[in-house]
Amino acid sequence: MTRLRAAILISGRGTNMSAIIEASQQPDYPVDPVLVLSNRPDADGLAYATKFGVTAIAIDHKPFGKDREEFERAMQNVLTEQKVEMVILAGFMRILTSWFVRQWEGRMINIHPSLLPKYPGLHTHQRAIEAGDGEAGCSVHWVTEGVDEGDVIAQARVPILPDDTAETLANRVLPAEHELYPKAVKLAASQILKCRP
Repeated sequence: MTRLRAAILISGRGTNMSAIIEASQQPDYPVDPVLVLSNRPDADGLAYATKFGVTAIAIDHKPFGKDREEFERAMQNVLTEQKVEMVILAGFMRILTSWFVRQWEGRMINIHPSLLPKYPGLHTHQRAIEAGDGEAGCSVHWVTEGVDEGDVIAQARVPILPDDTAETLANRVLPAEHELYPKAVKLAASQILKCRP
């Protein structure tokens, strides 16, 4: 079976990354996470990746200052060296430039903690509660140049309870993310493989 060589980009604990790496242990999973890349050298997820035998690399964004594209070119060099075919954003807390997005058009996905197109950007759970919504959730989508604007691949829904705070809601949405993301990665990978020459 053909498996896509994937990089997972993280900035912190990497709980979604962990869920994807665990799913990839199944022989019929279409993605092989060959690289975990972080913009923070202290990201906890790097140690987890190493434990699973996945190459873990940190490129600290701070020395690049405000030059986001220069930082992304450093990332791109690593992705090219590792022969990566698909990029999975899993709590990567950087807005990507148009230049980088174009390199990975149709091959990069992200998970976002809202039912897109509702609440792109930050503070999604607080916004859903304040709007009086009956449910919240998470969406996996293709990455495009507009923030959280790409086509949705899959969603999971979680009810909003009367006494929910942004924190309690986030704590209930996270397990739904861990269940959804590996499935959505599989869907996206099969689409990428279909389009591959």
